Amino acid sequence: MTPRNLGAAREKLIALFDSAPIIQSFGMKLSYDEAGRALVRLPFNPNFDHAFHQIHGGVMATMLDTAGWFTAAPHFDNWIATVEFQTRLLEPVEKVDLVAAGRIVRLGKRIAVCEMEIRTAAGNLIALGAGTFTATSVAAKW
Repeated sequence: MTPRNLGAAREKLIALFDSAPIIQSFGMKLSYDEAGRALVRLPFNPNFDHAFHQIHGGVMATMLDTAGWFTAAPHFDNWIATVEFQTRLLEPVEKVDLVAAGRIVRLGKRIAVCEMEIRTAAGNLIALGAGTFTATSVAAKW
């Protein structure tokens, strides 16, 4: 895609994101910043806490994968798939809104490598991630 088409692809991806049942259940919101990073916002929801009333690590892993995927996706004409991703939980958190951001480290013809992070609304770094995403043979719907 040319840089001119990235904005249109991002708008379509936001609409796709908003229509996903898991996103509606989580209450997440997707946007893009001026650098093209996907920003995934999750308002605090006590239903995502584990037994110690802190936000469950699986929720944070989902946010990291989502931020990386939506950062990479606009750059490909075909649907992409997560090949692998890593999660590093740095701090437990409770009763806070979270924001995940993705950043492309390397973009190839079929593979994108991204780094992701989660911060609290106050800016405290609580999780890091890295992921590899690959273009599939399935035509994208964006």
